[in-house]
Amino acid sequence: MSVSGEMSNAQLLQQMALLRWLNSQSEEDRGILTAVTGVQVGLELLNRITGQDKVDAYKRDCILSISQFVRENPRASTAAINAEVEKRVLLFAARVKTLEAAPIL
Repeated sequence: MSVSGEMSNAQLLQQMALLRWLNSQSEEDRGILTAVTGVQVGLELLNRITGQDKVDAYKRDCILSISQFVRENPRASTAAINAEVEKRVLLFAARVKTLEAAPIL
């Protein structure tokens, strides 16, 4: 589940397959549930191995912090904006670098 409590698309598909199998108990629906669950597990393992979700979150944070700086400092010089961008990009890079040492699971 996401922070907001909503299911991801993969979670929703798995729950739909589970509900269908619970209602029918058929082998066909069991196979669908197994396949959907297998795909979801595979995607989660890939995500944990690559850390892509964290990289995406760090990227969003970087972009949002730069845009917040620009909004809060509308008269900032180009040099000040460039310095802030450089600082935020270096922070982003450092956060991504820490993922290399993080345990997979």
